[in-house]
Amino acid sequence: MRDPYDVLGLSRTASAADIKRAFRKLAKANHPDHHPGDKKAEARFAEVNAAYEILGDKEKREKFDRGEIDAEGKPRFAGFEGFAGGQGGAGGFDPRDFSDIFDSVARGQAGQAGQGGRTRTFRFSTGPGGRASHAGAAGGDEDILNSIFGAFRGARTQEAPQARPQKGADVKAEIAVTLEDLVTGKKPTVSLPGGRDMALTLPKGVKDGQVIRLKGQGRPSATGGPPGDALVTVRFVPHPRFRVEGADLRLDLPVSLDEAVLGGKATVPTLEGAVSLTIPEHTNGGRVLRLKGKGLPSEKGRGDLLVTLRIALPEARDPELEALMRKWREQGVSAGKASA
Repeated sequence: MRDPYDVLGLSRTASAADIKRAFRKLAKANHPDHHPGDKKAEARFAEVNAAYEILGDKEKREKFDRGEIDAEGKPRFAGFEGFAGGQGGAGGFDPRDFSDIFDSVARGQAGQAGQGGRTRTFRFSTGPGGRASHAGAAGGDEDILNSIFGAFRGARTQEAPQARPQKGADVKAEIAVTLEDLVTGKKPTVSLPGGRDMALTLPKGVKDGQVIRLKGQGRPSATGGPPGDALVTVRFVPHPRFRVEGADLRLDLPVSLDEAVLGGKATVPTLEGAVSLTIPEHTNGGRVLRLKGKGLPSEKGRGDLLVTLRIALPEARDPELEALMRKWREQGVSAGKASA
């Protein structure tokens, strides 16, 4: 993969805002929805997202700048080239394994010198086909040296086991939904990676704070794996009149004193318009009346609207009403004394 700075067309001194701005511009320009069937645009889009995975993350960007990870986010190995460092190295090969072979060659040379032979100096080089060549080596020694260099070439050229493609990162989003939208079934719009907007179908009985998972709508994978998911949290917009209790709604309704005593008809607001409600005679304040099917959608249908009656006195003082209440109070006191 190319250097992520080159992919986004930025210098290494670019700010976080510059990186985000460049990513949005390139992601929108190369989004597959704008280039259906264009494999080059699709590959470019994946490359831009992979670059942003590195530079858009403060910790990953710092590691990349220090050379600790590569453009794919994989760790870079320090030390002897061709080996992963430490015991075992790449493919389980350790350069320290050479020691036994060299000791064997040295012992062989020493034995030949003790028998009147001469000690030979080897000049190592790699000839055609990767075989070791040297000056003055006998057949047996040549086999030993070729074993050494064969192991060395194998350790350098052996590729690490292919890593399993990783799933792309999940993304989080929130949508604000009004109670009216829940009743009418209007689909809210959620913004997804790459600048794409999507109309979301809410499940029946959705609740405030519920998280909906959209499979495959997260960030693309930088390693060819499946894309991540989008986790969308539903938030109910507070209503000026109604309080939510599960699928039911609650409403406080002011009624006059004469309506409470004599009964009557009251106009009640609902999410779908006003309806008429019958108030029984001699209704106490705090009584709850139920309007069936005027609540929120649920898996079983619709909840109810629970109307709590609140007795409200006239804003202006009413002398006749006050006189009636005094008479009523006096009659009540007199009746109490008579019963005593």
